[in-house]
Order: sequence, then structure tokens, then C-alpha cells
Amino acid sequence: MKIRNKLTLLYSLLSAGVLLVFALIFYLSLANDQKDEFYNQIKQHAITKVYFLFDLNIKPEVLQTIYANNTLRVINEEVAIYDEWHRLIYHDAENKDIVKETPQLLDAIVKNKEIRYKYNKYHVTAFTLQHGNKSYIITAAAIDRYGQEKLDTILEYLAIAFCLSLLLIVIAGRFSAEQALKPVSNMVNNVEEITASNLDSRINVGSGKDELAELAITFNEMLNRLEKSFNAQKEFVSNIAHEVRTPLSTIITELELSSNKPRSVEQYQQTIELTLKDAQALAKLTTSLLDLAKASYDPTQISFKPVRIDETLLDAKHQLQKQTPSCHIAIDFTEVPDADDEITVSGNNYLLQVAFANVMENACKFSDDQSCEVKISYQYGYAVVDFIDNGKGIPEADLAKIFIPFYRGQNKNRSSGHGIGMTLCQRIIALHHGEISVSSTRGIGTKFQIKLPHLKHGAM
Repeated sequence: MKIRNKLTLLYSLLSAGVLLVFALIFYLSLANDQKDEFYNQIKQHAITKVYFLFDLNIKPEVLQTIYANNTLRVINEEVAIYDEWHRLIYHDAENKDIVKETPQLLDAIVKNKEIRYKYNKYHVTAFTLQHGNKSYIITAAAIDRYGQEKLDTILEYLAIAFCLSLLLIVIAGRFSAEQALKPVSNMVNNVEEITASNLDSRINVGSGKDELAELAITFNEMLNRLEKSFNAQKEFVSNIAHEVRTPLSTIITELELSSNKPRSVEQYQQTIELTLKDAQALAKLTTSLLDLAKASYDPTQISFKPVRIDETLLDAKHQLQKQTPSCHIAIDFTEVPDADDEITVSGNNYLLQVAFANVMENACKFSDDQSCEVKISYQYGYAVVDFIDNGKGIPEADLAKIFIPFYRGQNKNRSSGHGIGMTLCQRIIALHHGEISVSSTRGIGTKFQIKLPHLKHGAM
């Protein structure tokens, strides 16, 4: 069953149930009031007969004749009057005797002053009455023919009104369900239009204040993650196709030239060295591309744990100097805070080590003495690491593009590279909710600054 049908059915059942309860309460209340009114009416008629008998001195035979010849009999009442010694004084139709006044009943009437009950179709009220200096026991029985007819008519009207109301409730419920689920239908239509070629499309969130808007926002956030992941995959594949082609082509060309004709041992060694150099560059490029892809993942897919910045910097330094012995890294610990939490972040040790090593390597490449000075400090909420070189500086035009993938500035002729390092660093730092910035002065040098939220601040 579709949701709109379920909502319509549920709305109709609830509304019909509430309407039925109110109708029953109304009918039962009306019936109870009608019953009390009828009991009071027959009681008043009985008292009136007492007045006729004892105050107006109308003979019992006259009252009985009136009773016998009353063809209308508005309430078809039968009255019996007893004195305090249980002797019958008057009876409308003694031969009929509906109530059957037994001594036990008369005693109960005296004891309770008044009792009311229903006997077959008759409503019976029995009570004591003080009239003059005497006490009387009176019973009165009658059929509430017109009251019952009125109740039956009201019940019929209620049934008709209930059926009509139920029909209107079903129509209103269907309309309400259609209106309530209209945003869902629109959402389904929007989702059906989203494919791999237009992942940038988003669902309309409407007012942004109801549950459906929350669902649309959540779905849009999921699309953002999918689009980011999809773009990262496309970029990764494109980068591999673009960057791997050149070193592979170089390796193939060198090997083909070497195999065309016999060469000397020195020439073969030279070819091997060139091929090895290109293979190492290809291996380094592949590692960088894999790190770049990993840094583009959803943070929930990457393991985070407490990491000390100073220890990670030392590991990155040793790794870089092992790969490139000509690099000289000096780490300044003078401003390291005493509290461990202020230089401890929640992060991935491997990715942070890759980011620090890339910044150090970049500084050494473009520094005249292949050196990099590293300073550790802290600000409120952040552990701060500065990487300083004494190179020629970065041109103003290149500063704005330094984090663009595969972009290489005017200093590219000074060293080899693929333009991935800074992009990789930026993504790794962004994964750790940190910031990376660069400032440079021509002829003096460049400073990269990385700020990471530390554990004491509780940023992560």
C-alpha cells in the first residue's frame, strides 16, 4: 500500500473514530436527559392526580373513566396510590396492574423515598409523597413512545451525518495526503533527473523548516559527498593519465634507442641510469598521486588518533633526509609549550608526516643552501608550525596559484617536480580542520604556516 493511501486510511479512521465517539456521547447524553425528563414528567402527572383526588375531590371512578377513554394517552401512564399502611387508595387500571406493587416493593419505596427502573417497555417511578397530614406511596408507569421516536429520529440523523462526514473525511484525507506528499513526489522527480553527468544538481529544500526539508538537506549533503568523491576519482584518473604518460614515454624511448643497435658498456650504464631516474620519478609520482587520492577521501574513512606535532615533524625530517641527504632541516623547539595537549592534535600520523615532508622538501628545493628552518609554537586553540627558507621567494603571480594541482611557477626550472606537493598538503591539512598559508618576499625567502586545532581546544 502506498504511503498516501496509508495516510488517507489512518486519517480517515482516526477522524471517524473521534467523530463516532462524540456522536455516541451526544446520543447517550441526550437519551439520559430524555429518560430523566420522562421520569419527572410521569411523576408530575401522578402528583397531579393526587391533587385531583384530595384537593378537588374528584371521585376515583371519574379519573378511571378519563383514563379508560383517553385514546391519545400521550404517555400511556398508569398511576397507583397507597396510604402509609399499604392500602390501595386509587388505581388507574387495577385489572391491568403493570407495576405489581408487592409488600416488599412498597417497603423499598418507603425506605428509599424514590426508586426508578424500567420494566419491559415501561418506565416506572415510585416515590413517597407528603400531602396534607398524610403520607402516600405512589407508583407511576408509562411508555415513552414519543421520546423513543424522537431518539430514533436523532439516531437516524446522526447516522446520516456520520456517513456524509466520513465521505468528506476520506476526501479531505486524500487531499491532505496528496498535499503533504507533494514535496516527496517533487523530490523523487528531482532525484530521477540526477545522473553521473549532473551530480552538481540539488534537491529543492523548500522552506527549510520541516522534516521533508531536513531530508532534502541530508540528501543534498550526501550528493555533495558523492560529487566530491566522484570528482576526486575523475581527477585521480585524469592525473594518472596525464602525469604518468611522460615518464613512461621517456623510459620507453630510452629503452627503444638502446635496443636499436649495440652500444658500449658506458652507454648502457648511462641508459640504465636515465631509465632508473625516470622510474624513480614515476614511483615518486605514483606515491604522491595515491597520497593525494587518500587525502581526498571522506574523513570518516580515515583513522584519527592523538598525534604529537613535534614527534611527527621529527619522523618527517628523518624520512626526507633519508631520501634526499642534501636537505638540511633545523627544528626549533624553544617555543614548544609545556602542556602536551597544546601540541597534540587528533589526526592521521601518516598523512601529517606526508604533508610536513612535502613542505620541508619544497623549502629545500627552492632555498639556495637547500635548508629549511622549522618552528613550533601555539596560539589559542591551535598548534602552529612555520617552515622558513632563504630562497629567492615566490613571485606574486604564483602565490595565488600555488595550491592548484600540477601548477608549477616561474621557479620550476630550478628543480624537478609535478606540482602535486602543495595541493596534497592543503588537502591533508583541510582533512584535519586546519589551515595552511604562505607568505613570500622576493630575495629574502618564503614562509609556510600550518595551524592545526590541538586536543586541549577540543576542536576535533
